[in-house]
Amino acid sequence: MNILNVENVSKTYMSKPVLSGITVGIGDTDKIGVVGTNGTGKSTLLSIVAGVEHPDSGKVVVGNDVRISYLPQNPVFDENKTLLENITEKIYAGEGHWDKMGEIKANLAKFGMDDPECNPSVLSGGQKKRAALVAAIMTPADLLILDEPTNHLDSEMIEWLEEYLQHYRGAILMVTHDRYFLDEVTDQILEIDKGNTYRYESNYSGFLELKQQRLDYEQAAERKAATLYKKDLAWMLRGARARSTKQKAHIQRFEALKDRQRPEEERQVQLSSIPTRMGNKTIILENLSKSYGDRTLFKDFSYTFQKLDRIGIIGPNGCGKSTLLKCILGEIKPDTGTAIIGQTIKIGYFGQENEALDEKSRVLDYIKETAEYIETVDGLVSATVMCERFLFTPDMQYAPISKLSGGEKRRLYLLRVLMEQPNVIVLDEPTNDLDIQTLRILEDYLDGFPGIIITVSHDRYFLDRVVTRVFAFEPDGTLFQSEGGYSDYVEHKKENGSFSEIPAGSAAKGKTGSDNAEKNASKGKYRAPREKTKLSYKEQREYESIEAEIDALTEKSEELEKQIIEAATDFPNLMKYTKEKEAVDEEIEQKMERFIELQEMVDRFGLSK
Repeated sequence: MNILNVENVSKTYMSKPVLSGITVGIGDTDKIGVVGTNGTGKSTLLSIVAGVEHPDSGKVVVGNDVRISYLPQNPVFDENKTLLENITEKIYAGEGHWDKMGEIKANLAKFGMDDPECNPSVLSGGQKKRAALVAAIMTPADLLILDEPTNHLDSEMIEWLEEYLQHYRGAILMVTHDRYFLDEVTDQILEIDKGNTYRYESNYSGFLELKQQRLDYEQAAERKAATLYKKDLAWMLRGARARSTKQKAHIQRFEALKDRQRPEEERQVQLSSIPTRMGNKTIILENLSKSYGDRTLFKDFSYTFQKLDRIGIIGPNGCGKSTLLKCILGEIKPDTGTAIIGQTIKIGYFGQENEALDEKSRVLDYIKETAEYIETVDGLVSATVMCERFLFTPDMQYAPISKLSGGEKRRLYLLRVLMEQPNVIVLDEPTNDLDIQTLRILEDYLDGFPGIIITVSHDRYFLDRVVTRVFAFEPDGTLFQSEGGYSDYVEHKKENGSFSEIPAGSAAKGKTGSDNAEKNASKGKYRAPREKTKLSYKEQREYESIEAEIDALTEKSEELEKQIIEAATDFPNLMKYTKEKEAVDEEIEQKMERFIELQEMVDRFGLSK
């Protein structure tokens, strides 16, 4: 049963259409994840459904007595009241009930806020988001709307929230970049693409497959329409006359085909650059320690980074992860120890918060401040082209930064960092406010990045995808290591209950995470050693011929498609060609799966000599 209906809703910002005639129904137990690139209107849709914003046209119809709780992307607090007063009023809609004060305090503590009587002005952006999340999940509601709920949560908090939402009895509508979270919590995906919506009855993993099927269908339909258009065009050129009803219908079909809306190829962020050369001396940490008052963040930490290290740093909020990064960058002075940076090291730092952006500056000018051109694998590329590759259209490039959405500003900031052509990339919570598409392309870029990657992240998927060694903060200020990604870390913890402490300077001796990094730089994640070390002769011959086989089958499929179109009124032949094409397409799919399998082996072992 639907508890809320979005009916033909449209919204435009600064002459840019964001939502175009959106119609969506939400059932009483639906768990819907909203996805789409930054700037496509995800947060706008949530805000309209929550009743905070009003559409330009269309309406939102809410069922009788349906209660809605909303976590905005950037929550606002009344600084004339304490944090506890703010939260209580949000939960009880200003009625001032205090019967759950103990539970509120306990949940605030669970999310890292031990002083409920503080003024909201002393809280960081992340603390405000977590406090607002407490208010949202404690508010009695039939529909819970969450805009990026995992931002600023550590792994333990994310896992708690994940379990809580799995057992939530009402409906959920949320935007999040956390792909593991989407998989575990949602049962439907609502994609916003070019102002339109597409709904998939699946979690995120299933959505990827279903979306590809949709795109394949659209392309197939376009190929059929293009074939019909060519035939009709030839008929028109022969001098068609609209004398009969049949000819009029033919002309009308031609006009409709001529004016049809063709499916656009999905635009993707493209990342490609050649980093600055790196010498033998990289980054050496010697006995780093840092405390604030009587609280030790980390102590006596030593590590020598190797040229292809992919390091993930994890731990609870406030444990000192960002402080460690800033000690490495030289922004904070450690209490003891030193961070030695090699002369050839050029660090690109992508921080949690965007650097101070001049909202009046044009997008292109902001990038040109770093570089007019960048050297890539494709040759010298201008700032204008790099902006286009980052999905900033020409009109967006000449618009002020103030017109960008929050996620688009993050993407712009990331582009500026990469335009510096660093050989060391330091990422502090890179997944915050970046859309999933951008994250996937960033991950692919990091796979082939021939330098050092150091990242602080709570995004389990991102860590599994990118890093080959994890440094985990422990309560006593020591850092421990686990080889592999986040999932490997969890398994290691389950099996052993503890981790091997990194001895001072261990990275300079014997086996290190960089050994794994060199083997896996093209994959971006740790893989356990396998006994097999090369392709068999048969596999090598199969790999060398399989692409040609796929091409031949594809040509055969296209030829059968033409025969299907021509046999549209010949039912026996139509069935014959359709069955033949289905068999060919199934063979193509099997060959493609085998090709991917072989390609993975080639990436690991290379072709035999």
